[in-house]
Amino acid sequence: MILGRVVGTLVSTRKESELEGLKMLLVREIDASLSEVGKIVVCVDAVGAGEGEVVLYAAGSSARQTKATQNRPVDHVIMAIVDQFEVSGRVCYTKGRDD
Repeated sequence: MILGRVVGTLVSTRKESELEGLKMLLVREIDASLSEVGKIVVCVDAVGAGEGEVVLYAAGSSARQTKATQNRPVDHVIMAIVDQFEVSGRVCYTKGRDD
């Protein structure tokens, strides 16, 4: 799983039929200090995430393991919205406080 922040949305009116009905978001990888460290990737949203939220996403074959993406041609899926995380006993992020 990879820590990221939703930075935008993607709309596609014409797409492969296996992608019909899937919400797609743009996500950038972040580190424990919430700094952007990776490139932007397109993720299918399996949990109802929104712009600005910190999320966990999976890549590769793991992205096809959710109910929403099973056996579909996707490489990234958002599978959790982060409420809080800590590193070495120090809270680094709490949803709503640091958004």
